[in-house]
Amino acid sequence: MLKRYIGDRAFYRRVLGVAVPIIIQNGITNFVSLLDNIMVGQVGTVPMSGVSIVNGLLFVFNLCVFGASSGAGIFTAQFYGSRDDEGIRHTFRFKFLICTAISLLGIGIFLSGGQPLIGLYLTGEGDAATAAGALHHGLNYLHVMLWGFVPFALTNAYSSTLRETGETMVPMVGGITAVLVNLGLNYVLIFGHFGAPEMGVAGAALATVISRYVELAIVAGWTHCNRARNPYIVGAYRSLYIPGKLLKAIVIKGMPLLANEFFWSSGMAIMSQCYSTCGLDVVPAMNISSTLFNLGSVVFLSMGNAVGILMGQMLGAGNSEAEVRDANRKLVTVSVASGVVFGGLMAAVSGLFPQIYNTTDAVRMLATQLICVSAAMMPFNSYTNATYFTLRSGGQTMVTFLFDSCFVWVCCVPLAFCLSRFAKLSILPLYILCQGMDLVKCAIGAVMLKQGKWIQNLTA
Repeated sequence: MLKRYIGDRAFYRRVLGVAVPIIIQNGITNFVSLLDNIMVGQVGTVPMSGVSIVNGLLFVFNLCVFGASSGAGIFTAQFYGSRDDEGIRHTFRFKFLICTAISLLGIGIFLSGGQPLIGLYLTGEGDAATAAGALHHGLNYLHVMLWGFVPFALTNAYSSTLRETGETMVPMVGGITAVLVNLGLNYVLIFGHFGAPEMGVAGAALATVISRYVELAIVAGWTHCNRARNPYIVGAYRSLYIPGKLLKAIVIKGMPLLANEFFWSSGMAIMSQCYSTCGLDVVPAMNISSTLFNLGSVVFLSMGNAVGILMGQMLGAGNSEAEVRDANRKLVTVSVASGVVFGGLMAAVSGLFPQIYNTTDAVRMLATQLICVSAAMMPFNSYTNATYFTLRSGGQTMVTFLFDSCFVWVCCVPLAFCLSRFAKLSILPLYILCQGMDLVKCAIGAVMLKQGKWIQNLTA
């Protein structure tokens, strides 16, 4: 029984070789995001609410970029497994084009509709002046953040390709450098140190934008300066040609991933809006809770990426079904174990973490309760995340669409909407019931993994 779920040293060396750089990068990124969030929180509850709302909306854009590049990334990992540099070059071109298009579309949407989108989250019970202040700070933050859309999208195209071709250190170095730049500039620009103007939330946004250009310079610069290690980049921009057959395959397999990320993230945004109707205190409390959850979930989310990469490489290399299933079972076990450990740590600090913020006692108490709920659900979140990446690695993108975003829109969003509008539940029971839907999703994921339809070699 133990051998079915626990691998040998060689297995974990391979897993850690892929996962650890991603964990380090994501860990530092989320830790600095936590510090960034705390700095904004020191400005006050109202600015923190505005920034929190905007970041929730930008989360939809970020996941659309991730989903667009992930569709081609399925093929990139398998082309790398079969040592096909020309195929990797074509998938990189696709990522470049689709990520650029999404970033420009995102800029247009937020420029024209930013104010009404933010206003949707400020309808709960509370002071009108508080809502107006949160809207003002949110718009200031958003308008600066738009300048970072294009570098963020292009960095994603480069970094994802490097990871899928076995180079995880460079994206890690680029990410770490960027977050350190972001942290330093936050200190200078938010509070006006070293002679700089005190910019508040606009300073936090400007620091983020500058750090994104720094990260792009590092990742893209290294890729082009090391052509021997990255032969696919040679001639990548000589033309934008992508073979029609491959383009069709990427669109068929990849567009469900883009649609999935859009609908899943927009579903999460709508659920947050439903939570916000329970009162204006919910927005800062949710911000505090989600900030700690993002840090605690680094390992299991990074393990999900590792699952997708390793499964894709094994499928592309032609490993047997038994070998693939065995490796996947052990990878999922590692992911769930990390969820148990870090969920426990989150629960342990749930009462202490909200005390860091410059906010009211009511917001701190509510944040503590939300953190405890999130901590209890983390092992189940880790299982569904590993299942998602497993299904995706074999090209089962329509299945992942049904498993992920359709589940949110068919089950979670209607539940949150009905309970918040008609049952008039307070935030805590509402949040518990909505988060508990992941238990159903775990059962569905277990059936899908057992069926094994995801075991496909797309490069054959």
